[in-house]
Amino acid sequence: MARKPHPPSRKSGNGHAHAPSPGLGARVRSLNRAAHSFKQQVRTTASDFGDALDVRRRVRRHPYAMMAAALSVGYVLGGGLFSRTTIRLLGVAGRVATLPIIRGELIGLAEAILAGSGEATDEVSGSDVPSPS
Repeated sequence: MARKPHPPSRKSGNGHAHAPSPGLGARVRSLNRAAHSFKQQVRTTASDFGDALDVRRRVRRHPYAMMAAALSVGYVLGGGLFSRTTIRLLGVAGRVATLPIIRGELIGLAEAILAGSGEATDEVSGSDVPSPS
């Protein structure tokens, strides 16, 4: 029985001989298929995500709101969230947001005072308590 000749061995940098791997081509093909499959899954997921958000339609319908959203996201991702400018903007926004609330409370208080002074005169004149005269 004749012996099969061994493939030529290669020496690595450390002096050890390495025989070529018999399954290297199969592994490369398997990795290539896996990478291709992963790439397709990423494309499908991105497409589904894009369809769910429907950004193009939103931009057409609300261009200024989308521009403000993009600027806000860029500001936050750019590191502006923890800056002095953000603290100042939040302070101003808080004051502006509380103005309608304070105004409504002041109007309600003024109406209660005016209604209370009118009711007080009605109650005194129409009460069951006899007058001192």
